[in-house]
Amino acid sequence: MSVALLRWYDANARVMPWRVSPEDIRLGQRPDPYRVWLSEVMLQQTTVAAVRDYFRRFTDRWPTVRDLAAAEDAKVMAEWAGLGYYARARNLLKCARVIAADHGGRFPATAEALLSLPGIGPYTAAAIAAIAFDEPATVVDGNVERVVARLFAVTTPLPAAKRELTERAADLTPMARPGDHAQAMMDLGATICTPRNPACSICPLSSACRARALGIAADLPAKSPKPVKPTRHGIAFAGFRRDGAALLERRPERGLLGGMLGWPGGAWSERAPAEAPPPAAGDWRRVGEVRHTFTHFHLVLEVRSALLDTAAAPAAGHFVAAEHFRPADLPTVMRKVHDLAQAAMAAVEGGRGGD
Repeated sequence: MSVALLRWYDANARVMPWRVSPEDIRLGQRPDPYRVWLSEVMLQQTTVAAVRDYFRRFTDRWPTVRDLAAAEDAKVMAEWAGLGYYARARNLLKCARVIAADHGGRFPATAEALLSLPGIGPYTAAAIAAIAFDEPATVVDGNVERVVARLFAVTTPLPAAKRELTERAADLTPMARPGDHAQAMMDLGATICTPRNPACSICPLSSACRARALGIAADLPAKSPKPVKPTRHGIAFAGFRRDGAALLERRPERGLLGGMLGWPGGAWSERAPAEAPPPAAGDWRRVGEVRHTFTHFHLVLEVRSALLDTAAAPAAGHFVAAEHFRPADLPTVMRKVHDLAQAAMAAVEGGRGGD
């Protein structure tokens, strides 16, 4: 199967800014482990389309792991804003600094050694080892799980089937070109063996696919029912000084949105939001609510906004001058709060202008 898959990959490999093509590899070019690592971390829980521009900006700004290790935390977190799962960005910096300080700026070449680095788990370690160093490590993401489940007609639902699917994927991993094999499996799942309406008629592995023979390819992999996500509630105070400065606070390093800038507010809970003291004196008005979904829960934030006096002394948070504040640096939920508050303020100003 590997021969047929690699032949297909040689002709159909997707073009990505972090990937070295099969042709270039044959000509002697090797993948940069830094770019492989960065792309794999960015791609966790995110689509290729969403990651492309982020990857280009990161590598333009920090072209090597040493450059990233020397970067300011706040600047990296700002560039990451919008990708979500912000613990990944914090671990990105920790890992880069360990590689720069303890490994001479060079990535370890084996999956086992890579596992010792901050934020690198079994999947990422295997991907770097296989793609960058040609170690025959078994790389299993969601696309690979789907391909393997169909090839072997594994009907056990996920996540219970993960161990069996990994073992089956290991049986398929060749000693020759393991990095190309790993990327070929991912590409096959992304472009042909898709979740819905798989294109079995043009699949290079169709003759060996048990699920296709049984007529159940589109039903696999089976998945256990997802638990119902709870809804949490909170308050966000979006305050702006008359000179345009925004009243923001940096969230604690640990926890959701750790280390990111956001609007002051109380704790989030599954009950209706309790009253929270405003972060500064002002005429705070409720302007609406925003909704956002995280991995494990839905969030509803009641948004209050105020135009604050230039001399206001905040009890929580700090003012960020207008020339240093970019809404795009905020995580998505906080950007939603900003947009709602700005729209409400514009409506008030427009109403005054029409009087």
